Amino acid sequence: MFTEKNNIITSLDEIGEKEGKALVKLARASIEEYLKEEKIIDLKEIPFESWKKKGASFVTLENRLSGKLRGCIGSILPVQPLYKDVIRNSIAAATQDPRFPPLTLFELPETRIKVSVLSYPEPVLYTDPRDLLEKIEPFKDGLILKYKNFQGTFLPDVWEDLPEKTLFLSNLCLKANLPADCWVNLPVEIYRYRTKVFTED
Repeated sequence: MFTEKNNIITSLDEIGEKEGKALVKLARASIEEYLKEEKIIDLKEIPFESWKKKGASFVTLENRLSGKLRGCIGSILPVQPLYKDVIRNSIAAATQDPRFPPLTLFELPETRIKVSVLSYPEPVLYTDPRDLLEKIEPFKDGLILKYKNFQGTFLPDVWEDLPEKTLFLSNLCLKANLPADCWVNLPVEIYRYRTKVFTED
């Protein structure tokens, strides 16, 4: 399923607080540039070496007052430099999330932006559903569920809304357009990853 680990971010320790906060600023600048000019921002200089490595990210938009989700788009696998991934996912979260209408410039000041950098996914090897439940770590693991051509993922943040393991897995099945009991009755592949999250104040 996954690619070779060639020139990618292999440890979340490679992204410090300074790099992460700058990624959030880059996300906001990318959205603003696209909403104003319909242009993708072009960085003349890359300020951090870690940004040049391939990395996977999710960009989440929330209403500052209500905390309600306003858009979330991301990548599971590192296929391009991290800074380009954040630029692409920022614009997509603002304009292409099918659950919401495109964000407007009027809404942008009231929108909080969050960038999650993902570790490289690793398979969870399990023998049966009970074994799978024992190997999952709530509030730490982001999970990818895959079966044939069906696939879905939940970031670790989702544990806040679905703190029970069976509920988490059942909803993940539904997100992958599979029956809610797919993790019990089908030989699904499960992968785990961790995230480092940076958010605006």
